Amino acid sequence: MNSALPNAPAGLARVDVPGVEAALRAAVDGDIRFDAGARGAYATDASNYRQVPIGVVLPRTVDAAVTALRVCEEYGAPVLSRGGGTSLAGQSTNAAVIIDWTKYCNRLVSVDVEAKTCVVEPGIVLDDLNRQLGEYGLEFGPRPSTHSHCSIGGMIGNNSCGATAQRTGKTVDNVHRLEIRTYDGLRLWVGSTDAGELDRIIDAGGRRGELYHGLRELRDRHSEQIRRYFPEIPRRVSGYNLDALLPEHGFQVAELLVGSEGTLATVLRAELKLMPVVPETAMLVLGYPDIGAAADAVPAVLEHSVPVQLEAVDQRLTEFMRAKDLHVDSLALLPAGRGWLLAQYGGDTPDSALEHAREALRGLGRGEDDIDVVLTADADEQTELLKARESGLGATARAPEISDGWPGWEDSAVAPERLGDYIRDLNELFEEFGYNHPALYGHFGHGCLHVRIPFRLTTASGVRTYRDFVQRSADLVRSYGGSLSGEHGDGQARGELLVRMFGSEIVQAFAELKGLFDPANRMNPGKVTAPYPLDAHLRFGADWDPDAGPTQFAYPHDDHSFNRAVLRCVGVGQCRQPHPEQGVMCPSYQATRDEEHSTRGRARLLFEMLGGHPDSPISDGWRSTAVRDALDLCLACKGCKSDCPVGVDMATYKAEFLYQHYRHRLRPMAHYSLGWLPLLAKLAEPVPELANLLLHAPVIAALGKRLAGIAPQRRAPDFATETFQSWWRRERAAGQPRPGDPATVVLWPDTFTNHFDPHIGRAAVEVLESAGFAVAVPTDTVCCGLTWISSGQLPTAKKALRRTIEVLRPWIETDTLVVGLEPSCTAVFRADAEELMPEDQQVQRLSRRFVTLSEALLHHAPRRWEPDQVDVAAIVQKHCHHHAVMGFATDTTAMRRAGIDAEVLDSGCCGLAGNFGFERGHYEVSMRCGESALLPAVRAAAAETLVLADGFSCRTQIEQGDTGRRAVHLAEALLPAVRRDSRSTEDADAPRSDNRTARRAAAVGAAGAVAGVLLWRHRRRR
Repeated sequence: MNSALPNAPAGLARVDVPGVEAALRAAVDGDIRFDAGARGAYATDASNYRQVPIGVVLPRTVDAAVTALRVCEEYGAPVLSRGGGTSLAGQSTNAAVIIDWTKYCNRLVSVDVEAKTCVVEPGIVLDDLNRQLGEYGLEFGPRPSTHSHCSIGGMIGNNSCGATAQRTGKTVDNVHRLEIRTYDGLRLWVGSTDAGELDRIIDAGGRRGELYHGLRELRDRHSEQIRRYFPEIPRRVSGYNLDALLPEHGFQVAELLVGSEGTLATVLRAELKLMPVVPETAMLVLGYPDIGAAADAVPAVLEHSVPVQLEAVDQRLTEFMRAKDLHVDSLALLPAGRGWLLAQYGGDTPDSALEHAREALRGLGRGEDDIDVVLTADADEQTELLKARESGLGATARAPEISDGWPGWEDSAVAPERLGDYIRDLNELFEEFGYNHPALYGHFGHGCLHVRIPFRLTTASGVRTYRDFVQRSADLVRSYGGSLSGEHGDGQARGELLVRMFGSEIVQAFAELKGLFDPANRMNPGKVTAPYPLDAHLRFGADWDPDAGPTQFAYPHDDHSFNRAVLRCVGVGQCRQPHPEQGVMCPSYQATRDEEHSTRGRARLLFEMLGGHPDSPISDGWRSTAVRDALDLCLACKGCKSDCPVGVDMATYKAEFLYQHYRHRLRPMAHYSLGWLPLLAKLAEPVPELANLLLHAPVIAALGKRLAGIAPQRRAPDFATETFQSWWRRERAAGQPRPGDPATVVLWPDTFTNHFDPHIGRAAVEVLESAGFAVAVPTDTVCCGLTWISSGQLPTAKKALRRTIEVLRPWIETDTLVVGLEPSCTAVFRADAEELMPEDQQVQRLSRRFVTLSEALLHHAPRRWEPDQVDVAAIVQKHCHHHAVMGFATDTTAMRRAGIDAEVLDSGCCGLAGNFGFERGHYEVSMRCGESALLPAVRAAAAETLVLADGFSCRTQIEQGDTGRRAVHLAEALLPAVRRDSRSTEDADAPRSDNRTARRAAAVGAAGAVAGVLLWRHRRRR
């Protein structure tokens, strides 16, 4: 059966999709994904475009990828090689079989230190490569802002550059050879070819000889036009690199293919040129009245000491960053001005790097003490300053006042000396078209300008205006002798415009080159040559008509619309970082390396689920099993809420989806057993020993886990013999302060502290009282509704919250501070509750007064908090929700003041994540997350080093992760007596083991007695 490919070019209208899938499954060693989830997740990249792929292949080896290409050739199926999927011009979306190299084909194959080269597979991530090359003192030079997750194959496809290209050049300047395969089966290494070797290749004949003969003929026919129309500027990325074939450039076929966006051949391996790592750097930041004046100053900066990188940001970008609370610490380091140049200089020592910067400063006639100058050699300060530049895409994606900013004309380039005038003319064009002053930033040392523009892409008139604007802009940049693209390539966004830049003869030469490599037009068709129209296949467009229906969450930050919330994701791909070092998100992607288990992949599937396009692979809306399966491995860690540059909150979207998906339907049993944990804990409160006995009795526990949907490998935590609230009622309730009493705080008795770890609550009481607080604890049952929220039982969560609000009403009305000990519960009141119940004023008031323990001590104590010095080293696992919602800086300050030498681990999510790690089917992913950094760090910690973790999930994962350690809460760590708990789990629990055994024995006896009575009564009836 043939399947139609929507809007495919001539000759590609029909492909035997079932046949291709069956053949790939039979022949290819890899993951073959033709399901709705994979096709939906790969339907868009970071551009304005959307095309649903035929299917996705994740080959385990390069040879497996070659086999996949052969199968596609047999069936005439189009092919698209894809790296990180962050292309901004539509290169990595197509109605084709997508080959994603990043999951498996990501090895550093070899390193030649003397020659300063290495061989890599195309799926290796840039930061991973440079981390491995670091031991040789070498690096691959180009460094785009997506360096933590972009792949080398994608960089080759796009001819990526980045800020460091000021020193290193573009990717094309750093590629020595490429191993490629053409669509029709030719596999070979290509690189520089001298005249003698070129003659020998052509004389040998065959497909290779035919190809090289055609290339030479093409070069000779068009050499004069190539020299005439290819602009001599640092950042010409548009078009094919025909100039690489000129004799003066050595007939460099590898350089010809760099930047061809997968339209000519598939790159199988790459031999890269390397360069020494710059030992030390210094940063010079110069302020100017506006961004145009900053651009005017670029030639003068370059005239003196050549920087490693020369970047720029404008006042508008800093306004967007402040409004979105994005890297605001970096903005405090900027000098006076409304436009800034950031020049980084390298040297063998900090002093030599500083001297290069000072040389430039002297040449500009400025001094270090000027208010519009900042000079620093501090590595942390330089990193902070560069964050302002690297955050450009996230800061402008959904910016205040201009709403949605889109690519489409985001990386034009001119000669650096003409950049200021070009910016002023472009600003006039923005005014003419009614595009409210977008932010400008970019690689000014190379004349490359970045901007996201508020194109109105959801109306017919808006799309027409978009087309008119980019055509006018193309003519403008051509009048400056510039390039349509200075970094991001042509793809679909600019393929149609190439004739305006190069003229018809060069564009015809591009078509001839395409014909030589890919005569059947099966390699990423419709991009660069014979391109789709720039306003076709839009992700939105005038016909886009999504409908999510009524929702439980209000989405107050997204115009009260789930549709708008889903559109937050613009494809930056920061959630695809393979390691947790840069934050928390996205632990399931780090464990699986599957696109649909990234925040971006899930957001793409939710977008498809909205039903805005008739060809969407997700046709069953909220009932979609594909979306359900993708969200199943979301840990609801909320890391994306803070780490995603556009603030996608997948935990909230997951909760909404689960509610809608299971509405009026039977749920998985884990939703009942774990979602209703607060109620189950309350039922166990009178008989904790019996409850623990049943939870751990071999046969009963195994059966119970099976019925409850719990992972069999997990051990249920023990209920405390006395809850924290019971202790409070017995010991302290009679004398607790009343609402409105001075210096009063309410200590929140969350389910986990109350029923499992009451000693933490008691420690917190002692700590708060030592800081001068009068502590009160609610004696009635209260709950934040967390477990119901995370399992999507949102109406029940609202009921729990309303009941809690009534219990707390006297304290809320007196604006009493409420202190939370469990980060996930605190995060509910700081974020989720407001979004669930935005109309409830009491919820709003409580949110503003709900604080962490460290916030209470440092910011609200009746007197300056001067704790006893604990004088102990500690490793700290920060809870995901703490990181994402409250931020962790206050906790590190509190630990420092108490004399705790704390190392906060770059470990990401612990992997247990509330319900997630206990649910059947999640154990393997849960443990992979834990083993990525946290659990090995705990095992390696010295016995006298404390292990700190405020989250109940984190502590449980550490205890059950074969570490032999028990983690403690900050409240415990602030008490000097906690030192005794730095021993192993066995030692720490030893004093309690006999009592526990005795209690269990008593419970066994009691249970046996009850069973005996029941059996006797049963026999008497018989």
